[in-house]
Amino acid sequence: HQQSAETQQSLMKEQRFNRTRIAPTPSGFIHLGNVFSFALTASLARKTGASILLRIDDLDQPRIQPQYVQDIFDTLHFLDIPWGEGPKNYDEYKNKFSQLHRMPLYEKALKQLRENGKLFACSCSRTNREACTCHEKNLSLDEPNNAWRIYTSPDLPESVQEFIVKKKDGFPSYQLGCVVDDHHFGVDLIIRGVDLLDSSKAQVYLASVLGYTSFVNSTIMYHQLLMESAN
Repeated sequence: HQQSAETQQSLMKEQRFNRTRIAPTPSGFIHLGNVFSFALTASLARKTGASILLRIDDLDQPRIQPQYVQDIFDTLHFLDIPWGEGPKNYDEYKNKFSQLHRMPLYEKALKQLRENGKLFACSCSRTNREACTCHEKNLSLDEPNNAWRIYTSPDLPESVQEFIVKKKDGFPSYQLGCVVDDHHFGVDLIIRGVDLLDSSKAQVYLASVLGYTSFVNSTIMYHQLLMESAN
């Protein structure tokens, strides 16, 4: 169920959810858009009785820096935003809650997709993706430096057609990691910026292929983005 946060405000008193999440990516310092999303998530969690999970999306390892991770904790504490699940500090994140500890879950999902014939290998770079015909070339999924893409429905937006589920570096993509994590943790309320609308459609499609009915049936709410003034 994909709805805007604004239109849902009046319905929150009647709706109840089990769990929502704050899921920043520590590839830079927290910005005002993150703060807005954190605060809105905390507000809706209070109204709906949902617990808050802190899930730090760190699969893009080359861009992750310890100071960016610490900034997440510092910002949440400064804003007095509580969370009941997930890491409480950097050490807990590193030793227990990093997505690196959940790699077996992602590998299981990738194996399922492969065994069901849902994937094809792709050697394209980002710059030549538009001319990609890799699905016609029968490239090997076992060839190093090939990404894994999923066959998709024509109903999906062009921006997420045949999206990547395993990157060339061997790590799961954001789309796959997000779906597997939300399914694993039982998240049923997702709040995100409207810029992720197409991404959400891709994730719902992936969840349906994997049989993750809990994700497919979750409520996804969107908020407008904070934009810098032109003045």
